[in-house]
Amino acid sequence: MTLRIYVQADDPGAIGRITTAVGGVGGAVTAFDFVEPESSRLVIDITANARDVDHVAEITRAVDAEEGVSVHRVSDRTFLLHLGGKLEVRSKVQLRNRDQLSMAYTPGVARVSMALTERPGDARNLTVKGNSVAIVTDGSAVLGLGNIGPVAALPVMEGKAVLFKRFANVNAWPICLDSNDPDEIVRAVEMMAPGFGGINLEDIAAPRCFEIEARLRASLDIPVFHDDQHGTAIVVLAALTNALKVVGKQMEDVKVAMSGAGAGGVAVAKLLKTAGVADIAALDRGGIIGPGRSFTVGSKLWMLENTNREGRTGGILDALEGADVFIGLSTSDLFEAREIQRMAPDPIVFGLANPDPEVDPQAAREYAPVVATGRSDFPNQINNVLAFPGVFRGALDARASSITEEMKGAAARAIASVVKPEQLNAGYIIPSVFNPEVVDEVASAVRTAAGG
Repeated sequence: MTLRIYVQADDPGAIGRITTAVGGVGGAVTAFDFVEPESSRLVIDITANARDVDHVAEITRAVDAEEGVSVHRVSDRTFLLHLGGKLEVRSKVQLRNRDQLSMAYTPGVARVSMALTERPGDARNLTVKGNSVAIVTDGSAVLGLGNIGPVAALPVMEGKAVLFKRFANVNAWPICLDSNDPDEIVRAVEMMAPGFGGINLEDIAAPRCFEIEARLRASLDIPVFHDDQHGTAIVVLAALTNALKVVGKQMEDVKVAMSGAGAGGVAVAKLLKTAGVADIAALDRGGIIGPGRSFTVGSKLWMLENTNREGRTGGILDALEGADVFIGLSTSDLFEAREIQRMAPDPIVFGLANPDPEVDPQAAREYAPVVATGRSDFPNQINNVLAFPGVFRGALDARASSITEEMKGAAARAIASVVKPEQLNAGYIIPSVFNPEVVDEVASAVRTAAGG
């Protein structure tokens, strides 16, 4: 938050009182900016950290209550960051004269266009296509927000595009579609696909996200990647790879209890099985998927046929019994931390519901040596940004037509490898999203797996 305040010009103690007032209600002043002096007062911008909207109001009241201080305006720094959008288009070529204009546009561009009619594949070299990804959503399952629609989802998709550019130098374009109809979404993406080198499906609700991805993978000759599924799965596998090293267990020996059988849960289960995990007990709202449950089609049918080797029944506490690993991709406050004692010795707990995990991570550390969340304010953040920039960078560089299970596994191993043996410990099983090695290692592994 930023407060624009008026202070009497002859009041040298005002700054100290303001700082104290902010701190007194739990805020933290991060910057003072003297905007302009006036004859009888100073105009100052004070920037402070606040927890939420209510805390902003509390800080504002505390500052305004100080004698000789008046709050003129309150600005939210997050809204200011989004003002005008977070993206823009910039030209890579300079147009300084008519000759350059004639090459970039008419008549010179016609030669390039005609060349592409004969060799369409050259569009990856001669246009923006080769380094561009469409981020496609219908806004129906935005993380932590739910079905908010395409307009409200646009700031999230812009943010995703910023991450693509920042971490992998990939041009990404937010495409927010005003439809929840799989047929319309598939056709819309098919029609725009010629301009892109890859499609990142984002925040589309299950079960239609499965159908949309499957149909697009079949109809397009460029990679189609539903990040909520596969990005999550890649980073979970990377984190689990290193967590098992910390506790001295092997992938093929562990029992996994997993809460959540939606898009992310199914993808995680599939990738874990590919990596060697043989025993997964997955739960949805109806309990453990297994004996007594019936599904005719879809992702949960796959879960029914490919998980729960022991035929378990019941709820979350039954799934935790004797499990080596808990992976939560569901909802907050699912069980009390003390229930972790039901698990096998040296358990691993990944509570990934955001913003509040399935189990309190602080309390969980009393019972589990390795705990991970999806939050940035706890150790071991499992964040999709560790995966998708490098995955697309590698796929685009390799000119891949799809993203295979081998490429996903290679990406997970690459992320895990960034944490060196001498660095690995219970509080550091996964690298920071700002570690510059991550994208390079992931992209290289994906290129190799793609044969590029």
